[in-house]
Amino acid sequence: MKVIVFGATGNTGRRALKQGIQMGYEMTAFVRNAEKFYEQQDERSVKQVKVVVDDILNPLSVGEALSHQDAAIIAAGHAGQGDEFVRLVDNIISQCEIHPSFSGRVWVMGGAGLLNIPNTDLIGNNLPGFPPAFQNHNRNFERLLQSELDWSIMCPGTMVDSKEAAASVHPHVTMETLPLAVPKTIKELSEADLAGYLFSRLQELDVAYEDVVKCMLDHLELGGPFKKKRVGIAYHSHSSVN
Repeated sequence: MKVIVFGATGNTGRRALKQGIQMGYEMTAFVRNAEKFYEQQDERSVKQVKVVVDDILNPLSVGEALSHQDAAIIAAGHAGQGDEFVRLVDNIISQCEIHPSFSGRVWVMGGAGLLNIPNTDLIGNNLPGFPPAFQNHNRNFERLLQSELDWSIMCPGTMVDSKEAAASVHPHVTMETLPLAVPKTIKELSEADLAGYLFSRLQELDVAYEDVVKCMLDHLELGGPFKKKRVGIAYHSHSSVN
């Protein structure tokens, strides 16, 4: 399988490259800074990864890079970049849609605030107190809803370098809904109180980059269970109440 990673020098992208190589995929890195890429990667990765150095906002460059790729992981940019972040995601999605030799499987990075809050009809990004920049994830999600691509949007909480995971702890993956067990009475809270409740539990959503990346790389098939879904991931102990 041929996989291209946009934003391949970022925290998520460089881990996607490393794990993809270990899984036997043919990996392509789309980067803005070649020097940074070569500083990050070991000798094996440098030899096994095809590197494209160009402007991610250039439609022609992105289109050429997508040739004969089976899947794309969009790990470039961040919500704090505002309109530029939305434009770069839109550019890549648009090129994926029109490219004749791209299979159509796409993962896009979002955030936990995009997920439905259990027992409510709300998402975190729309609650008072959530950073306004997170609305840019909403805009990217709305763009995906208009697309016929086989897309998924990964919605983790805070990603960390590593997780000391004992045997009793394992990644718990959800579709559309925040991976937190919450009481049914949560629906009685005001939006402000609901936001406060979620903020008090944010640490429960911390997840290792490696587990986020593994989830995406394990689900690159067309027509899989995560097609056109928001995907949440967090750690649940075996003793947790689901």
